[in-house]
Amino acid sequence: MFEDDRIRVVKDAIAAYVKSPSLQHLRDPHSIITVAKAIIKQLDRDSGIWKKWEGQRDALLKASLGCWIPVGELQSYLNTLPGPSLTITDVCQRQRAYYEEPYSKYPNEDLKEGCLILFNEEKALGTELIAIIGRLAEHVEGEEERLRLEHDARYKAMRESEKLAAERRLLSGADCKWTHLKKSSECYCRVNGRTYRLTRAKDKRWSLSRVEGVSSEESADLIGTYLGKADATKVVAKIAYETEY
Repeated sequence: MFEDDRIRVVKDAIAAYVKSPSLQHLRDPHSIITVAKAIIKQLDRDSGIWKKWEGQRDALLKASLGCWIPVGELQSYLNTLPGPSLTITDVCQRQRAYYEEPYSKYPNEDLKEGCLILFNEEKALGTELIAIIGRLAEHVEGEEERLRLEHDARYKAMRESEKLAAERRLLSGADCKWTHLKKSSECYCRVNGRTYRLTRAKDKRWSLSRVEGVSSEESADLIGTYLGKADATKVVAKIAYETEY
C-alpha cells in the first residue's frame, strides 16, 4: 500500500470514530483498543500480508470456520480455486488468524464428532464441499442453540434446587443468609440463632426487624431502615452477637 493510502485509511477510521456524540465512548479504553485493531486489520489486509488468499479462497475458508472440516479436504478444494498452491500450514495458520480476531471464537469441541459424521455422509454421496459447509453451518447453529437451551434449563433447575435448600435451611432453624420464602415479599436471615426480616418499603428502602418466626404476621422489633441489603447485612453481622434486651 502506498504511504498516502495508509494515511488515508488511518484518517478515515479516526474520523469515523470521533463522530460519536458520546465523550465517554471516545475515552473508553475498550473502544480505543477496538478502533486500533480495526485500523491494523485494514492496513494488513490492504498491504496483502496473506498473498495466497485472493478471490473466493478467503470467503470459503471463513464460511468453514466452526464446521470441523478436515484440513486436508479444505486444502485440496481450495487448491482447485485460482491462486498459488496452498500447504496444510497455509490453511491452518489462516484459520488461526481468523479465530484470534476480536469477537471470534474457536469451534465448539463438543460438536466435532457430529460434524465429522455429517461430513463423511455427504462426501460419500458426492456432495460438493461448499454445499457440505452450508449444511454443517446449519447443523452447528442448531446444535449450539440446543446446547444453550440445555444449559439454561440446567442452570434454572440448579437455582431452583438452591432456593429450596435455602428455604429448608431457614425453616429448620439453622443459621442462613437472606432467603425469600415462596409467596412472601419479605426475606429472612438467621445469625447466631437469631432471626431477622427485611421488608421493602414504598420508597424502595429496606426495613430491618428482629423476629422470632418467619411469618409475615409475626410481631417484629424494628431495628432500622437502610438503602440496601448490604447495609442491613452489616448491621446484622454486628448486633447478632450483642446482648439482647
